Amino acid sequence: MKSLVGKLVVVALIHALTLAFGSLALAAAPGEGGSEQVGDIVRSEIAAGRIPGAVVEIGEGGTVIYRRAFGYRELKPERVTMTPDTIFDLASLTKPVATAVAIMQLVEQGKINLDLPVAKYWPGFGQNGKEQITSRELLTHRSGLRADLDLRFDWRGYVTAMEMIEAEKPLYVPGTHYLYSDLNFEALGELVRRVSALPLDAYCAIHIFKPLGMSDTAFTPPAAKRDRIAPTGYVQGRLRLGEVHDPTAARMGGVAGHAGLFSTADDLAIFAQMLLHHGRVVRARILSPNSIGQMAIPESPPGVARLRGLGWDLAAPLVSNRDQLLPIGSYGHTGFTGTMLWIDPLSQSFVIVLTNRTYPDGSGDARPLRNAILALLSERFGPRSQAQVLADEPELAPYCKLATARQSQTGTLKVATGADVLAAHGYAELKGLRVGLITNHTGMSRTGLRDIEALGGSSRLRLAAVFSPEHGLYGDRDGNIASGMEPTLELPLYSLYGEVTRPTDAMLEGIDALVFDVQDVGVRFCTYVTTMAYAMEAAAEKGIDFYVLDRPDPIGADVVQGPVLERNLESFTGYFPMPVRYGMTLGELAGMFNAENKLGARLHVIRMRGYDRRDWYDATGLPWVSPSPNLRSLREATLYPGIAMVEGANVSVGRGTASPFELIGAPWMEGQRLASYLTGRKIPGVQFAADDFTPNADAFANRQCHGVRLTVVDRTVLNTPELGVEIASALYRLYPAQLQLDKTLGAIGSRETVAALRRGDDPRLIARSWQSQVGVFLEARSKYLLY
Repeated sequence: MKSLVGKLVVVALIHALTLAFGSLALAAAPGEGGSEQVGDIVRSEIAAGRIPGAVVEIGEGGTVIYRRAFGYRELKPERVTMTPDTIFDLASLTKPVATAVAIMQLVEQGKINLDLPVAKYWPGFGQNGKEQITSRELLTHRSGLRADLDLRFDWRGYVTAMEMIEAEKPLYVPGTHYLYSDLNFEALGELVRRVSALPLDAYCAIHIFKPLGMSDTAFTPPAAKRDRIAPTGYVQGRLRLGEVHDPTAARMGGVAGHAGLFSTADDLAIFAQMLLHHGRVVRARILSPNSIGQMAIPESPPGVARLRGLGWDLAAPLVSNRDQLLPIGSYGHTGFTGTMLWIDPLSQSFVIVLTNRTYPDGSGDARPLRNAILALLSERFGPRSQAQVLADEPELAPYCKLATARQSQTGTLKVATGADVLAAHGYAELKGLRVGLITNHTGMSRTGLRDIEALGGSSRLRLAAVFSPEHGLYGDRDGNIASGMEPTLELPLYSLYGEVTRPTDAMLEGIDALVFDVQDVGVRFCTYVTTMAYAMEAAAEKGIDFYVLDRPDPIGADVVQGPVLERNLESFTGYFPMPVRYGMTLGELAGMFNAENKLGARLHVIRMRGYDRRDWYDATGLPWVSPSPNLRSLREATLYPGIAMVEGANVSVGRGTASPFELIGAPWMEGQRLASYLTGRKIPGVQFAADDFTPNADAFANRQCHGVRLTVVDRTVLNTPELGVEIASALYRLYPAQLQLDKTLGAIGSRETVAALRRGDDPRLIARSWQSQVGVFLEARSKYLLY
């Protein structure tokens, strides 16, 4: 078998040389061959110092049509030329090539059920909130587990790692969030060991690599092959050669479900052909066609931030208009060391790009190379409609129907956000730019494609860095957040809510444009507004362009209410003198800030299509994505402008409960008394009921609070800032000795309003006193409205 496969590879390579690219034009320019274009791309990346060398292998229609090595495997003490048979540390390609295939084989054998708890096979796993996590959730990164094991203390050994996994607690309820996690596949590797009674490396060697003839693919490669292995850097001054680069896998002894596999382009080509041939190569059957199909179909529901198959990342087919198609039809994976395997069943093609971009000093970047080659191939195949894709891949039809049905139910086709419009333009506005993206989990298209993947996958620009606002990239954190590495595309990830709150000169070095795409909540004291403004200031100082991908004001951009922030009370929770509800989109606010504060930013707003400023978010047809951990519904966002006005005082607003901003209370309140008082105020649009609750976080954590639950009965008549002063007034009247009224000043933003509350003025009169300043704001605002 091994010799037969080897002969097939040799035949394919000879065929590739004689074809002279006759069957693969690769969008070549007149007089140029596709091979020259691929070579030009690779050589330019080597010249730019982003990679020392690379091996590229491309196949189509059962034939290897391109196979070439470029540059150098090692640079010092002397240069060693890269060769086509170089062995690379695959890093995260281990996940789909080894672990996911092993799991699916065991599923086919009836030894694993993807939808049963992992604890059925591994009892120790079933504790600390992991009792119901399934193998399917591990495979699709929806287990709720964090990104990886804690490396802050010096632990060693595979057994220790498994004990640490048993002790882990999910960050999210399993099945509710996507979070790319090495820990998921570390657990799956152990599941293979427990079910098959073989360590993962032995299982894969026996049941995957040997039957396929992948003779250079293994964990911990033998010393005899050392002279063909590409180094990935240095460890304490010693060249890392044939030792896994991933620190967790290294501590586990080099064998782990998430990383540790080494291979060559030729071996991966055999693996790719197996996938394209529905699980079979020559006489070896590795997986059933059904399993292959399952692995490439979205397991995530339509509308989520990231689509995953069983072990694979999903994207549109390799066609020139792939940005406009649903992100299904092709699949692949990348690795931190600079590796990629991409499979496109529509064109029956595969693309392998292998580099050791972490050598010599970890500063390399393989993303531009990978993106450019995928884009080149996509241009060759021209455009395809979604209907044409489905005609060739009918197994995707059920998912497309589900996505279309959900779009129809929610009216998703009504509003196209700035991100959607930018994609529809083919990212032409950003052509040739090195881009810094300021975003979080809300920055995505209607189809669920995250901005990070969309911009990172476009050949028209280079995504150079990602910046995150308060609550972090995934919108799940409270408190200060450190900078680090974006895990999906291995980008620098700079936090703008921690030690720094605006991009520094060092962060912006080499960046031509900043792109801002974050869904705000339409409220003055939301810090996303300030993050945008500070970033505009930084962009203006550096003379770089600033793009805002506009999104709706979720609580209506036609409503302006509340006290206007006093100029000398400006802070990170109040950038500009505007009311609590300002009735503007972020794109409109950017225009106002730029002009009124004379920032001098080179501002570009990518406007929405189909947006009516009178629409609340649920009328836009866009899927609701919680803007922050405690705004989980439009109902909570509706109450937020009022309830948060008193949050600075010594009260709980329900953070740490299932109903943040629908509750307000404290241990010193009396719920029935407060509910009766507020009900007697006859506040339009809202009802009050006494309620006791015990938050598990924030103010009065783990202490029982007495207070009220608020229910919105008519949001169109509810003046939420007025509701805020009604509540503040009620608390100060009923509990003057307990309420720390002065601490509400930061959110209220008006000393006169706080003074009026202290005097005992009627809240209706207080709200009326805001109108003159609101009128001034409305006049200024009118100059910047886009919709």
